[in-house]
Amino acid sequence: MRKSHPVRRTVLATAATVSGIVLLLSLKPASDPGAAQAAGGAPPAAAQSPQGGSQPIGDGTITGDASNTEYGAVQVRLTVSGGKITKAEAVQAPKGGQSDQITSNSVPKLNQAAVAAQSADIDAVSGATYTSAGYKKSLQSALDKARAAAGPADSSGSGGGDAGEAQARTVTGDVAQTQYGPVQVRITVSGGKITQAEAVQAPKGGQSDQITSNSVPKLNQAAVAAGSSEIDAVSGATYTSAGYKQSLQSALDKAGG
Repeated sequence: MRKSHPVRRTVLATAATVSGIVLLLSLKPASDPGAAQAAGGAPPAAAQSPQGGSQPIGDGTITGDASNTEYGAVQVRLTVSGGKITKAEAVQAPKGGQSDQITSNSVPKLNQAAVAAQSADIDAVSGATYTSAGYKKSLQSALDKARAAAGPADSSGSGGGDAGEAQARTVTGDVAQTQYGPVQVRITVSGGKITQAEAVQAPKGGQSDQITSNSVPKLNQAAVAAGSSEIDAVSGATYTSAGYKQSLQSALDKAGG
């Protein structure tokens, strides 16, 4: 009778051990779903990060760099409003001979595609491979300029008043070739307005000296007064005026419209 007690204790101890093991095994799977949920929470957070990578584009009219193709230059101008492309147009495109037909067929389609896609990720038009490639390259250039122009405005953040008091900067437009020589315009912009305009290049030599000295000061004044390239040509200086306006528009594009 005395030996029965150790046996009972052994049986009870064994039963307790088995019960403990069973309990541990029953608890372990319950911890896995929690781990799985924690692991499953990471992908959504990671998936959200690329969304913040898109850069806004600044409003205004922006002309991309001319892209030279085998059949001629292609240059795209964008109109942006509310951070979206509202209009796209090719200010330069291949012309002459068969290029006229290809351009007239492809450019309108490319313009529509740019507005629809809101990016340079557009399909080439069938039969206009070179024109399409040049268009996309110039379009990307215009978008890059628009994003660069939007940069300072975004960085103002809480300091909206400081953004309006932007420091004066000088921008030189591209050279515009005319029948009588190149014209190149430099402008000073402050607070979103043209405060000074000057021709750093203008036709010279012979009669051109007189025409330049008469027309350029008037064109400079008109650019400051208008705040844009929508200025009238000076009488007797048609070519110089046209070149001046073209280079002025280029400078405005570089300044962010």
